[in-house]
Parts: sequence; structure tokens; C-alpha cells
Amino acid sequence: MNHQARSLGESVLSQSPGDRLRRQFLRSAMRACGATAASLLLPGALWAAGRQRVERVRLSAHEGQTRLVFDLSGPVEHSLFTLTDPHRVVIDIQGAGTRELSVPSVANSHVSGLRYATRNDRDLRVVLDLREQAVPRSFVLRPADGAGHRLVVDLQRRGGGPGQAPRTVRSAEQPGERLREVVVAIDAGHGGRDPGAVGPGGTYEKDVVLAIARRLERLVRQEPGMTPVMVRTGDYFLPLRERIRRARDQRADLFLSIHADAAPDRRVQGSSVYILSQGGASSEAARWLAERENAADLVGGVKLDDKDDVLASVLLDLSQTGTIEASATLADALIGDLHRVGKVRSRRVERAGFAVLTSPDIPSVLVEAAYISNPDEERKLRTSAFQQSLAEALMTGLRSYFDDHAPPGTHLAEARRGRHVIRSGETLSGIASRYRVSVNELRQRNNLSSDRIRVGQELVIPRRDS
Repeated sequence: MNHQARSLGESVLSQSPGDRLRRQFLRSAMRACGATAASLLLPGALWAAGRQRVERVRLSAHEGQTRLVFDLSGPVEHSLFTLTDPHRVVIDIQGAGTRELSVPSVANSHVSGLRYATRNDRDLRVVLDLREQAVPRSFVLRPADGAGHRLVVDLQRRGGGPGQAPRTVRSAEQPGERLREVVVAIDAGHGGRDPGAVGPGGTYEKDVVLAIARRLERLVRQEPGMTPVMVRTGDYFLPLRERIRRARDQRADLFLSIHADAAPDRRVQGSSVYILSQGGASSEAARWLAERENAADLVGGVKLDDKDDVLASVLLDLSQTGTIEASATLADALIGDLHRVGKVRSRRVERAGFAVLTSPDIPSVLVEAAYISNPDEERKLRTSAFQQSLAEALMTGLRSYFDDHAPPGTHLAEARRGRHVIRSGETLSGIASRYRVSVNELRQRNNLSSDRIRVGQELVIPRRDS
């Protein structure tokens, strides 16, 4: 029986619609034989005590976008990827099982069918069969307003809104490439069995930095041209290098780790920002060079595993030097805004060999938001107002950094050239506010007779004097 379950799990990616009908017939037959037999034979129905459950999945479609909401019994980690010929989206939900999943047939949705099976004897793999190619985006939602944990997967038609042909927006830096959003990896320090520093009032660092990270995530998600990736979404332990791996897997353009400092002297207070030290960079370079044959890691898109020692060392040094310079620029932008919230312990960028800062191709900073060992700052760290102020200061710093250092091929880089492509949900007044110009200026510059705009329309942004 276990061998049969594994075989079904391995073949779920290649099953045809006819296979699905046969599985549905088998599932019905197993129900007639009893739930115990069904749970042994059907990999999609496997579920063991202690694992999270996917209770059900809901599907809706509107204006070229399909949304699937997976209702969960508790927090989970997940990953997804796409396949072509035919088009599919594969979602792996770690440590989860289910009794039965199905989606309704919705004519204008991207999804034509859903399959699922166990993977690695512990994870749930869900395969979405698509009617056409679509761009997936996923995020998790915590319990709120009576709703439990949820995993949300959005599928967006390539090229914009409903009824529009796919439209390629050309960038001066990378001709012919479709523009994308910049990806900000937000890392809440510590977690799980590692509480971090503990304040004199018993406040755990892991709790307050996660609260700040979640507030920053919401702000980044609302920012045009940016998308957040939460490295840690709940109270669990993550090794330091796993945090880097998750950011790199999501192709992050920037890594921001949030902590709350501690010192033996409880009078010490203020925030500070760290980047990787030269000593830390040298140690990391040695590790990458030693492991390159097995790891085949990428440095700026170039593999090291087939390069000789001298060339690999030069490539790594060039990548690290550029990344550290970008990290320093980002750190300066963050410090410039953190002082509006409270005391900044050091106006200069600090350097240290923190492991989470060692990715040679992602600008990375570590922010010590405040001293949790200081009773006054501990009390502030526990308040929603201070957490929100810190998140807003970090958001302003991110905005300032990307204003001048947006990666080529992104919406923000295009905006630097004085262009903005309308996305779903945007308004003329919101765009004016984003670029700090008036609505009238936008209308006049683009010969608009009203405030009506359409998805995919390109606006010229008046240049600012400042």
C-alpha cells in the first residue's frame, strides 16, 4: 500500500484529465469500503495526527485574475513553481495533508483542474492545471476576523487586464524584457526555540521583531513597484543560512533583517544599522570558493563551479564589492529615516560579520530597531504605535534607496526614466501622490481630459525639481 501511495505521489505531475477521472472513481470506491481503506490507498487523502491539514480550497475569478484560498488548520511553509507544455502551477505545502480537495469549474478562471498527492512522505503537493499561461503570486494570511490560517495563490494573465493582448514594456536597460516588481526579503530575527534577547519586563526579541516585520510587509505590499517576501512568517526556528537561501530562492533584490539589540548596561538605547564587514566578506568568500564545485552557487548570474580558482575569486570579489557598496547606500538611507522615530545610536553604518548578511549578490542590512534591554525602549517596542513608526521609517528608507538604485528591468527603474505603467487598482491621485506631483500636472503632461485611466496605459511622470 505504501509503495502504491508513493507511486501516485511521484506521478501526480504527469496525470491527464482521464487519470483524474479514474482517481475520482477510485476515491468513490474507497469511500464505499470505508474511510480507513481510502486513507491507505489514496495519497491525496493521507493525513497523520500532528500535521497541518488543508481543510478546503476556494476559487474565484475576476477581470483576468484567479484567486485560490487554501483554508488551513495552522501555519505552514510553502513554495511554488510553474511548468509548461501543458501549463501548470505546482504548490508544495510542507508538513501538510488533506482529506479531499476539489475546486468548482469556473469558465473564466485560469484553472481547469486540480490534483494533489503526498510528497516525501510528509508534504502535500498540489498541481493546478491551467487553461493558459499565468503568472502566480502567493502569500499567507494569519487568523483574523474569525478566519483561520490561509494560503492565497493569485494567478494573473500575462500582459495585464482582461481582453488585452500581452503587452511588453521595454526598458532602456534590458530591451524586450517584461518589467517586474522589486522583491524585498524581510527577515524577522530569531524565532521558535531561539527567543533572542529578553527585556527586563520579559519581552522576547523574536516577538517584537516579527510584529515590526509584518507591519513593514503590509507597507511594502501597498507600495507600487515593490513586493515583499517574509523569510519567517511565524514563531519557529530558522538557521541563519536558511534565511539567506529563502531570500535567494525568491530572487530577492534586497535583504533586510530586523532585530532588537541588548547590552549589559540598561541605560544604552537607540537604533543602528549593520552591513557585512570586510572580515566577514573574506570568510564568506573562502567558504563559497571551497564549496563551489558541490553547491554550484550563482554570483550575479554566473556559475562558479566551472571556473578556476583565480577567476572564481575575481568574480566573487567583484560581486561582493558591489553588493557591500549597495548595502552601505541602503544602510545610509535607513539611518536617515530612523532618526525621525527615536534616538539613533550611531549615525554611521556599522560593520560586522553577521551570517545573515553574507549573500554576495543581494544587498543586505541588519537593523537593530532599539535596545530591548533598556526598560523605556522595551515598553515602546511592545506598543503598536512604535512598531508602526519603525516600519514606516524603514519603508521610507527603502523608497529612498530604490528611487536611485532600482534594478534594471523593474517598474521602479522605468519610473526613474519618467514613465509609469498603470496596474490594476491604481488611481490617478494615488500615482500623483507616489511621485509627489499634483494630479493637474499629471493630466497636463499626458493630455488627459479626466482622471480615467486604464490598466496597461503608460503615463509620463513630470520630473521633480528636488
